[in-house]
Amino acid sequence: MASLTLKNIKKIYPFSGDDTKKKKKKKGEESTEKKANLQVTDKGVVAVQEFNLEIADKEFIVLVGPSGCGKSTTLRMIAGLEEISEGELYIGDRLVNDVAPKDRDIAMVFQNYALYPHMTVYENMAFALKLRHTPKDEIDRAVKQAAEILDITQYLGRKPKALSGGQRQRVAIGRAIVRNPQVFLMDEPLSNLDAKLRNQMRAEIIKLRERINTTFIYVTHDQTEAMTLGDRIVIMKDGFIQQIGTPQEVFNHPYNLFVAGFIGSPQMNLFDAKLVKKNGKYAVVLDNLTVELSADKQAALAKNNVAEQDITLGVRPEHITLCNNGGINAKVDVSEMMGSTVHLHVTAMGRDVVLVISTMNMTGAEVAALSNGANVAFDFNGTVCHVFNKETGINLEA
Repeated sequence: MASLTLKNIKKIYPFSGDDTKKKKKKKGEESTEKKANLQVTDKGVVAVQEFNLEIADKEFIVLVGPSGCGKSTTLRMIAGLEEISEGELYIGDRLVNDVAPKDRDIAMVFQNYALYPHMTVYENMAFALKLRHTPKDEIDRAVKQAAEILDITQYLGRKPKALSGGQRQRVAIGRAIVRNPQVFLMDEPLSNLDAKLRNQMRAEIIKLRERINTTFIYVTHDQTEAMTLGDRIVIMKDGFIQQIGTPQEVFNHPYNLFVAGFIGSPQMNLFDAKLVKKNGKYAVVLDNLTVELSADKQAALAKNNVAEQDITLGVRPEHITLCNNGGINAKVDVSEMMGSTVHLHVTAMGRDVVLVISTMNMTGAEVAALSNGANVAFDFNGTVCHVFNKETGINLEA
């Protein structure tokens, strides 16, 4: 088991010969530009920027973000499959920048399973140990123990083509477990599975983590996976870390508009609003609604000496409630019954807004009244408001 330290890690993909000619600058031109939201320098395209992270021993870290944000590149640099352009990577107290992947004592589970088709499940799981010349009885014990943990003992004699996607992924995980690595790397291991199987495998990974108790670094673009699996989440965009925190921290206190929109489903509603101060208290003004902020938000804004200003106001769909009067008027465009909740897509103040309304204490007639075309009114309280700087997108409480 081991801790990891990533210090100012950067990944630059150099230009090919043709690209270099194209990138030659005229006198006086800037040396950097943006391409596909990534920074382009004279050295090449910067895929990961100044990545700094301390990972504790036995911690489960999730790197999450949209496609192309640099999360898989970061994982591959940790694995040694990508060269680190700048910065330092430590596993424990050992600098491993120039250490070969096989000598880093890590195991990696890939998105596409990467099993040997001509080998049985047992042979796939035993292969790495055979290369190390591990004694046969020790290999047998390790494989059978991992198979028992993953409930694949009955498949040890089969070949991968005879297994389902979920079973193949268990074999890939088992192959990594038998190596007893210091660090366990997983690159979108569930993305090839259907929704039901993904949910099941998420639960299995949580159980697995409790049983083998090692350091995990897990990459995904799925925020639900990130929220349910990680001790901490690292949210990335365009090669930069946007926020690091526990699932609850990034949900309750998003650092900026990107994090606010990325974490949470359905996405957070964003409104043009005003932050005002009345009788020494901060409030947000939206349409005909004025909402005084909660005490903790008052304290955070006061500490930052935030002035009255136009803001982007964020409110999560599940934090909005229907009201009879005094709220914001809206018209229901789409009503989606989800069992214990109904998702209302409404038009309010000329924009689309999503409301998630609990049906637990509603009659059938009240639920039926929330149909397409219905007129409703909604409001929210000061504990659920997120106030962002209109220009920078940064949370004014940060």
